[in-house]
Amino acid sequence: MSEHRPVRTLNPEVARKIAAGEVIDRPNAIIRELMDNAIDAGATSITVEISGGGIDKIRIIDNGSGMTKDDLQNCARPHATSKIESEVDLMNLSTLGFRGEALASIAAVARLSIQSGGYKMRASITEDHIIEPAAPLKGTIVQSEGLFENFPARRQFLKRPATEGIMCRNTFVEKALARPDIAFRFVSDGETKLDLPAGQSIKDRFVSANNYSEGTDLFYEFGQSSGGENPEWSFTVVIGEPAVSRTNKKDIYIYANGRRIQEYSLVQAVEYGAQGFFPNGTYPVAAVFAQVRPDLIDFNIHPAKREARFSDISALHHGLSSTIRTFFHQYTYTNFTEDKPADEERAQEFDFQVPDTCTHTSYEKPATSTSNASDSLYEKHISYKASETKAENLSDFRSKYLGIKTSGGSRSNTIWTPKAENSTRSLAESALAAAAGSDADATGNAAIAQNKNIRFIGSCLGTFLLAEKNNCLYLIDQHAVHERILFDRLMNSQGNSGRQPLLIPYKIKTESKSQDNQLDKLKDELTRIGFETEHVSDGLWEIKTIPERWTGTEYDLRTLLFVKQVEPKEIIRSIAAMTACKAAVKDGYVLDDITAARLVEQAFTLEDPHCPHGRPIYTVISREKLFELVKRT
Repeated sequence: MSEHRPVRTLNPEVARKIAAGEVIDRPNAIIRELMDNAIDAGATSITVEISGGGIDKIRIIDNGSGMTKDDLQNCARPHATSKIESEVDLMNLSTLGFRGEALASIAAVARLSIQSGGYKMRASITEDHIIEPAAPLKGTIVQSEGLFENFPARRQFLKRPATEGIMCRNTFVEKALARPDIAFRFVSDGETKLDLPAGQSIKDRFVSANNYSEGTDLFYEFGQSSGGENPEWSFTVVIGEPAVSRTNKKDIYIYANGRRIQEYSLVQAVEYGAQGFFPNGTYPVAAVFAQVRPDLIDFNIHPAKREARFSDISALHHGLSSTIRTFFHQYTYTNFTEDKPADEERAQEFDFQVPDTCTHTSYEKPATSTSNASDSLYEKHISYKASETKAENLSDFRSKYLGIKTSGGSRSNTIWTPKAENSTRSLAESALAAAAGSDADATGNAAIAQNKNIRFIGSCLGTFLLAEKNNCLYLIDQHAVHERILFDRLMNSQGNSGRQPLLIPYKIKTESKSQDNQLDKLKDELTRIGFETEHVSDGLWEIKTIPERWTGTEYDLRTLLFVKQVEPKEIIRSIAAMTACKAAVKDGYVLDDITAARLVEQAFTLEDPHCPHGRPIYTVISREKLFELVKRT
């Protein structure tokens, strides 16, 4: 049985230590709080010095507005603050600090000293605001020594000084990122580790503070200002190009009104905006600096101010994801279409002429092809065995293996009966047929020309198509290029895609007026892509039709709209990406030369040379690089 224990009021010293533990749990928390104070004081230069990972000493020097003798007399008492006067001020915060807990908490677990305005104050668990004269200085010097030396139970949970020092540096960087107008310097055990000058661009500050190996030329800065339809918020984004990626989300920074916060929704918005431009399993390196009207965001929900509560984050989420997506569309277009030839030039680049006899190598079916569907596709369009006694002309080949009717008719020894002209082809069949081309001369009387601009070389390893262009060797992933062609075709025809009526409509119940407003804004777009939407009553919506390729449920749709905040066109995009991936030619399928060459041609005409999941369609090796690889001079 448990023993009865009477209720007692805690000793003030114990109570202070417990309260301090919520704010100051390790050295980097002291740096976080003191840097906030220095920035709030209007400093233009801030130096952070640590010894022993911040456990032995932390010293922060700023040139801000400083403190008076009266300020020093009161500053380290619980809940002493100059930032707010009443609870109303909590809804209009314009400063980083506001609770008045930091200095009191530091004094409860360490030896605190503050020098400013010609005076120096000392405070700790054993000293209560001892004021002494000191040399006048501009700004403030705040020092913490012997962290948790009077609190052994907490000190034993600290890590080694080197590890604590790394966390201190990370917190320093976190604070310095949002204020490129301020000069910051970080010194560890007497050695300057970071020196960030004032006046940097937000992009330069982001790259230099994080010491990224990728240069600033691989990062971009853009944003959306307040006004018009979004008077309540604005943001600036710094993001690396697709070549700058990570296998986790740790390098996606979210700031709101100068504070770094943990906000899953906005991290997700960055992911959605970059989706399709970064390879699967990788994430961008990015920082979002959002400014939100103070009365629409609440920071008073976490002792360390790591989280925030937004009045309505959906509009900011939408604006952020769409702006990033628009940028990458423009980035892709600018970087990969500058030297794209006009249609007439492209036709000249690939001057294919049909040979009288096309001898094709006999291939065996890849061992990786196992399903019946794959076998069927393989037999019809990918691999074939040539006649050992007589080569077949291109007209017969197209009729037999791509289902294309030509004026020359078909031969009597057809291996595969062509489909009727009015029959419906599969997505993969149509795309491969289009790749091969349907305008061939039935007599087949010329050879494939090798053009000086693009020369198709052949296939290799059952996966790659080789081509030569502008003194460079291109290795093209046949699955990726085919997948992109199919995806673009699906996206371009989505307005005409079929929709399936629901016998029992989806019923979407909204939980707030903001969700009603969100659905009302999305209604037309949802209907356009196949989700016919009707507002039945307050808090109740019905979805009467779904896109014909939709395989989700009512719950899935609700999650996409309200939890993941996915835009309607992104819903259809994910459907199209999945459909294209499943239908595209697979690794190990051997393409005939005509089809392969046409896929190569189309690879160079795509506006976005990535598959829908972000993988590059091709890689390029220059002539100089090949010389280097074989040690040729």
